[in-house]
Amino acid sequence: MRIIRGIKSLSEQLPNPVLTLGNFDGVHLGHQAIFEKVIERARAIGGTSVAFTFEPHPLKVLTPERSPRLLNTFHGKMRLLEIACLDVVICAKFTRSFADQNPEDFAREVLHKTIGVREVYVGYDYAFGKGREGSIDSLKRMGKTYGFEVGVIEPVRIDTIVVSSSILRDLISNGKIEEASRLLGRSYSIEGEVVHGAHRGQTIGFPTANLHTANEVLPAFGVYAVHADVGGRRFQGVASIGIRPTFDAGPVSIEVYLFGFEGDLYGQQMEVSFVKRLRGEEKFADVDSLVRQIRKDVDEAMQALAR
Repeated sequence: MRIIRGIKSLSEQLPNPVLTLGNFDGVHLGHQAIFEKVIERARAIGGTSVAFTFEPHPLKVLTPERSPRLLNTFHGKMRLLEIACLDVVICAKFTRSFADQNPEDFAREVLHKTIGVREVYVGYDYAFGKGREGSIDSLKRMGKTYGFEVGVIEPVRIDTIVVSSSILRDLISNGKIEEASRLLGRSYSIEGEVVHGAHRGQTIGFPTANLHTANEVLPAFGVYAVHADVGGRRFQGVASIGIRPTFDAGPVSIEVYLFGFEGDLYGQQMEVSFVKRLRGEEKFADVDSLVRQIRKDVDEAMQALAR
């Protein structure tokens, strides 16, 4: 997958671009349905499948106080878009001047003249341009003017839930990891660097990797069965998120105990995928009580991950 940072970096015409536009935070099943249509149509016309997205998130520029916590880092989102098998991602730098474009100018100057788009596919609730004045109907009208087709992808529902980034934020923040996984089509994951912690895990027989992450949405405080990818290898494990109340509390930490791992991970990048919430965070009367519970957590995690 080719990543183009900034519209001005698009130095040559893409062959028959079939494009979707959006923030794609979470890259959930709703987004994936749009990507599948884009890829299908690009292949049908011998074209290029393109996702047009923004960095940073528009609300972080326009109304930072209302900006949602994001489910993905930029790196994480790009990796998921690549897994989706898109050919090109155009990542526009979102500024106030970019936001001030009226919808007609965006359609003419960016979609038509710069990209030369052939077909555009958007979600059912898409809006664009200054003040989100551009609607799907107006985009279809502009498509007729500038020579591109517009298609709308209906919402994806899991049971009665319409899949959305906002629903996912709520589920994950409340520790409902398995429900979130159904809407994502995969386990929710965070990524970061393994850093030094208090080294208490080594003293009680469960050495942990402490993760420093830029991810803005963390699962609720508690203990989780996880997969961890680090150094080109995948491990099973248990992750604890919280303030370590048994040890007089402190800042929020993410500690991961990897089954069967021996070695030094400091400075390495790790991705942690949350499979099942085992329990909430607890304060134990003493270290021995904590160790007994960790052993139970490990056993339960092994059973959950084996399934």
